[in-house]
Amino acid sequence: MATIAIYSLKGGVGKTTLSVNLAWCAATRSARRTLLWDLDPQAASSWVLAHGTPSNDAQAIFSRDVPLATRAIATAWPRLDLIPADGSLRGLDRLFQDLDKKKRLAKLLGGLKGYDRVLLDCPPGLTDTADQVMRAADVIVVPVIPSPLSERAFAAVKAHLGDRTALMPVHVMVDRRRSLHAAALSRNPDWPVIPMASVIEEMTVRREPVGAFAPRSAAAVAFDGLWRAVERQLAA
Repeated sequence: MATIAIYSLKGGVGKTTLSVNLAWCAATRSARRTLLWDLDPQAASSWVLAHGTPSNDAQAIFSRDVPLATRAIATAWPRLDLIPADGSLRGLDRLFQDLDKKKRLAKLLGGLKGYDRVLLDCPPGLTDTADQVMRAADVIVVPVIPSPLSERAFAAVKAHLGDRTALMPVHVMVDRRRSLHAAALSRNPDWPVIPMASVIEEMTVRREPVGAFAPRSAAAVAFDGLWRAVERQLAA
């Protein structure tokens, strides 16, 4: 089993978009038994993939030793399960401080069976939750908008992490017609690129991954390519 975190210091950079679409690619394109664990109290991934009512006790996994597998629910797509988030995760950083267990998340994942790939949709910020994620993940995918502030945030993550875990920066919300975006892409030509596209915005209206309803779109092709890059990183 491999663990892929989708994380950024900044909010509003498309973590949920990447999480949902990469999880779908893992389950559908690679036929991997996949689990998406939503750790963000905003629960955006959960809202897209699960159409039920949240339980409001997602934090119990950490505080009461609830086995991960018992919280996984099936989605509408074969081989793709979800552990949903809810507002109780707003206190997760404080809980980690109280528990004083630096590898709590990694230990929970270590006891998980039956999955090939686990993706973590993470809340923003350099927090105790972020440090738990960095210790648990095999690869950290970092969405970066082609702008100075987003690039600065990625540099801070890179400096904080050092060489502990493989980082995979991804340019997101890219409009190649903009000179600022074109310049950013030229500085990092090897980074994967996810375009700015109306079909990605439509994902939250349909509550489906892009590949499920627009498989031939440029965005779906970009997500497929990014997932292949993640798999290559895991195999390296």
